[in-house]
Amino acid sequence: MLAVRFAVPPVPRIVVHRPALLERLTAGARGPLTLVNGPAGAGKTVLAAQWITESMAPHGTAWLAAEPGDPPGAFWAYVLEAFHRHGVPLPSDVGSPTRAEGVDQALLVRLAAALAERRDPVVLVLDQFDAVHAPEIAEGLQFVLRHASDGLRLVLTSRTDSLLPVYRYRAAGEITEIRHADLRFTVGDAEKLLGEHGLELTKDGIRLLVERTEGWAAGLRLCALAMQRSADPEAFVREFATDRTTIADYLLKEVLDAQPPLTQDLLLRVSITDRVHPGLADALTGRDDAEKRLAELAGANAFLEQVGESAWYRLHPLFAEVLQAHLRQCLPGLEPRLRARAARWLAETGRLTEAVVQASAAGDWQFAAGQLVDNLALGRLFTGLETHRLRRAFAAMPTDLAGAAPALVEAACRLADQDLAGCAAALRRADPYVRDTSVPAPRLGLAFVRVLAGRQAGDLVATEQAAAEADRLLPAIPPPLIGRRPEIRAMALAALGSAELRAGHLDQAASSLTAAAEACGQQGIDPPLCDALAALAMAELLRGQLRQAEEHAHASLAAADRSALPPGHRPGIDHLVLAGVSAEHDDLTAARAQLDLATMNGRPLPEPVAAVEAAVIGSRLATAEGDWEGALAAVQAVGPAPEPQDPYTWMKDELIIAESSAHLAHGDTAAALDVLDAVSSSRPEHAVARARALLAAGDNNGVRETLADLPADETVTPSIRAQACLIQAQVAATDASTGSTEEAHRLLREALGLARPEELRRVFVESGPWIRRMLRQDPQLTGAHSWLPARVLGFARAGGHEQLPVAEPLSEREREVLGKAAQLLSTEEIAAELHISTNTIKTHFKSIYRKLSVTRRSEAVRRARDLGVL
Repeated sequence: MLAVRFAVPPVPRIVVHRPALLERLTAGARGPLTLVNGPAGAGKTVLAAQWITESMAPHGTAWLAAEPGDPPGAFWAYVLEAFHRHGVPLPSDVGSPTRAEGVDQALLVRLAAALAERRDPVVLVLDQFDAVHAPEIAEGLQFVLRHASDGLRLVLTSRTDSLLPVYRYRAAGEITEIRHADLRFTVGDAEKLLGEHGLELTKDGIRLLVERTEGWAAGLRLCALAMQRSADPEAFVREFATDRTTIADYLLKEVLDAQPPLTQDLLLRVSITDRVHPGLADALTGRDDAEKRLAELAGANAFLEQVGESAWYRLHPLFAEVLQAHLRQCLPGLEPRLRARAARWLAETGRLTEAVVQASAAGDWQFAAGQLVDNLALGRLFTGLETHRLRRAFAAMPTDLAGAAPALVEAACRLADQDLAGCAAALRRADPYVRDTSVPAPRLGLAFVRVLAGRQAGDLVATEQAAAEADRLLPAIPPPLIGRRPEIRAMALAALGSAELRAGHLDQAASSLTAAAEACGQQGIDPPLCDALAALAMAELLRGQLRQAEEHAHASLAAADRSALPPGHRPGIDHLVLAGVSAEHDDLTAARAQLDLATMNGRPLPEPVAAVEAAVIGSRLATAEGDWEGALAAVQAVGPAPEPQDPYTWMKDELIIAESSAHLAHGDTAAALDVLDAVSSSRPEHAVARARALLAAGDNNGVRETLADLPADETVTPSIRAQACLIQAQVAATDASTGSTEEAHRLLREALGLARPEELRRVFVESGPWIRRMLRQDPQLTGAHSWLPARVLGFARAGGHEQLPVAEPLSEREREVLGKAAQLLSTEEIAAELHISTNTIKTHFKSIYRKLSVTRRSEAVRRARDLGVL
């Protein structure tokens, strides 16, 4: 154990007291999560240390500095030791991790349980939490925080947004955030800081200094240090505000020139990198003295600091900027050679992204592109946390470079920008180079980009051919390399599955997408997993497998949470699937909420299938709400009706059916039939929609003819088969000449049997009130299908009332709990909202289930809405 990680850092001698921020920390520690977020030098650690040092933090607050590369087991060992060293007793049976690489879930359960039993909550400050990159650590921390009830409070300082699902805490109002805007020094703060340095400036001078530094704490402190050596501090501010020449001169003369010549040379050369390792520094200088010199510079506070307890160092950004300018002036032409040298060292040590960035900055495009192609890393241009950085690196790459690698990288970048024509041109340029080589990596790279391009173009044949080629080439790749790049196979399979989905081949799509999700394995490649699971959920929704669709959609959301992608950058298909499931379950409030999340801020959905289904679901919800114009607008917003020469796809048919349903709900049966009859379709869905319109028009013979050829096998989804049965049942019940009440009841029972496994409630609501009359005639049938909505059942049981009975009325508190559940809050979130324990919430739910005769939360919400309780 490194003792320094548990020690609260000493507060600097010169520090600005910021009571408002300290009070926010105190207030935040009353809730589960406090996030102090800002760039380096913003004063995050100083603020947290001051909070503890000045006894404003709760007694027994524990401190732990995070470290890069901590495996999960080591991290949790440090957390437990932090509790111990800061006087937080834990039961001995909590235990400790037995291996560095992982942690037993049972240990986290015991820890959460022990914390939940405490009378006073424990506050754990995790400093530099941005150093934590392992998703398993964030997942474990989230688990303990949520299951420790009120026994644990987290305070995180971080340069980046946490891996924890911060947006959930925001939605629940359970987070206190102190961000860069809060940490910036105000004019008053700057005045205090300058005063502590013995400097007196005019108000205008201080305001100008704050504007130029944007309130960056370290920048202001740096300026104060420079002004202390200036004969005219006020003039310094004016010159600094103009061109920063004075501060550059100060850094060069007082910092750089004060060093020995070899150290000066080292500083100039390492200024090209964001971080420097002694080995990298030796590669840049051609010597072997970097370790000693870097340690000396850090010990002398020469604007170089060690990154935690690691072997890496970083220059102060302002100092690095000055050094780079000095390097270009004093040694012109050296910078590109240094960057090329750095790129090769970084590549040899496995730092692919940094190697590519350095090579690109050096104009060494062949090496930069070759790194992505040879290491099978083209997928990083499409997904992952490094995507934007890599694509920026290649933004200036010329388009006339020879060789396969530059052409493949250009094709991938073009495709990522949705420039299909540019991608195709780059692929044509790459093709002859690839054909002339026997090296498998470029050949696989070409096939990989073609798979993704085929998906984006909606060309199933091209996608299948490229996927087959990629699958053929994979065995030729060395197993260690392919083991490090599981996303290649996963993304290729996901692209194939999405193309099959777009073509309407639902069974093949489900198979390919399942294989894509499995290919992601336990490698932590969450963005491709999120993509595959979301598409798989959509395929299952369209196949009528609602439970599987819901399961995959939730798994996709969990993968998105782990990937740390902000909600606005997520595809939204998972929420769209949940909207479709909720609509089929007749939970229209939840369906509307999920649809809004799917189309957050009006963002376009990434796949045509998703855009069509969003329109269909939106139209269905608008129809249910009585908004006929809104229902039509939702469908027509996707695009114009197909022209005669256009291929008629299943997606266009989905829109036609939705438009027909909207007309039908408005009572315009002629328009509903005209829309359907304007096109030719052999889809069962189209036939059922036409039969529904004919039924509304009173053409029972037409209904029989339309449904006569409907397949009776598993190729038709349960929802469509159930709808067909209901239409036929209504014809049998109402046709005076050929109708049969017995046949109507048989068909109704068949429809109920088809709908029950997935609880397809909405089809019965949309079928009209005749079902209620038939159910009244068969109380035994009603009793077997109590899962139906109350407005369908009416009161088909004894008593004749128009609402379902309950064992006893819900209490006021139970209605509150159920209302929070209807807002999709978790048990813990409801407990926090109502300021009661999670165990009490669980007790309330048991009582609610008993009173409403249900077994699940979603059923309770629906039943309560049917009864008018919500």
